Amino acid sequence: MAALACFAMLVSSLAGKPLMVVLNAKRNPIETMVVAIIIGVGLRNLKLIPKFLDAGIKAFEKPLIWGIILYGAGLNFAKLANQAPKIFVTVIATMAIGFFVIYFVGRAFKLPEKLTMLLGVGTTICGGSAIAITAPLIEAEERDTSYAITTIALWGLLAIIVYPLAAQAVASATDAGFGVFAGTAIHSTPQVIGAGFIYSEAAGRMATAVKLVRNCFMVPLALVVAVWYTRQRSMDSAKEGKKLNWVKAFPWFLFGFFLMAILGSKGFFTETGIRTFKTWAKFLILMGMAGIGMNTRLDSFKGIGIKPFVVGLIGSMTVALVSLGLIWWLKLYAMPVV
Repeated sequence: MAALACFAMLVSSLAGKPLMVVLNAKRNPIETMVVAIIIGVGLRNLKLIPKFLDAGIKAFEKPLIWGIILYGAGLNFAKLANQAPKIFVTVIATMAIGFFVIYFVGRAFKLPEKLTMLLGVGTTICGGSAIAITAPLIEAEERDTSYAITTIALWGLLAIIVYPLAAQAVASATDAGFGVFAGTAIHSTPQVIGAGFIYSEAAGRMATAVKLVRNCFMVPLALVVAVWYTRQRSMDSAKEGKKLNWVKAFPWFLFGFFLMAILGSKGFFTETGIRTFKTWAKFLILMGMAGIGMNTRLDSFKGIGIKPFVVGLIGSMTVALVSLGLIWWLKLYAMPVV
C-alpha cells in the first residue's frame, strides 16, 4: 500500500503539472487518491497481487485511522470562530439539504443504504476523505467505498473545469461569490482549491477559507452517522436475541482527532510540526485508498450499474443549486474576500 501510494503521487505529479499549465491552475487537479484507487483496482482485477499480501491489504483501515488522527492537527478552532455567520448558514444548509436529497434519491433508486450514505457524505462534506472516515464507522464493504469515491471524484473533477468557465461567462459573478460557491458546492479540498484559483487568486483564497469551515463538520457528521448505524445494529441484534458491544463499536479514534485539533489550536505544535502531521496524514489516508482499490473486485459491481453515478450527479446539482440560491439570498457575492 505504501509503494502504491508513492507511485500514485508520482503519477499525479507527472500528469498533473502539464494539465495545470493547460488550465492555468494553481493546484494539481489530478487527485492522488483517484490514481491510487484506479491502479489498485487494476492490479486486483488483473490478478497481479500475490495471495500472501491479501491479509495485509485487508488491514487498510489501520493507516486510515492514524491518518485521520494526525489530520486533526491542521484544524484551527480560532479560524473557525472567526468565520462569518452567513457562511455557516450556507455551509450547513447545503450539507443538510444535499445529504437528505442524496439519501432519499439513492433509496428511491434502490441503492444499498451504505453506498447511499457514503455518496451523501462524500458529496456534502469532503469527497474521498469524508468517505474514508465514514466507511469504517458503518462497516461499508470495499466495493461500496471504492464506487462512492470514484463517483465523487468523477463529478468533482468535471466541476473543476466546468464551474470556473461557467462563472467567468456570467458578467455579474464576483470573486467572493465564486469562492463561496466553490467552497460549498465542490466535493474535495483539492478540487475546491483548484476551481477557485482557476477563476481567480482572490476566489481561490475565499474558496479555501470556506472549505476550511466545511471540513470542520467532517468528524461530527461521521460521529452522527456512526451512532445512528450502531443504534440500528443494536435494534437488529435485539430482534435476533444478540447483544452488541457498544464499547467496541464506538469510534474511539475520533477523540484522537479532536485532541490533536485542540492541541493544534492552543499552539502546542509549531507550523513545521503541523505541516509534518498533515503530510503524514495525507500519505496514510492515501495508503488506505490504495488498499481499498486493491480490495475491489469489479465482478462485485454486478447488479449496481450506473445508478450511483446518476445519484451522484443529482446530489452534485442539488448542492450547487442550494449554494447559488443562498449566495444570492444572503448577498454573499458582495462580501470582501479574505
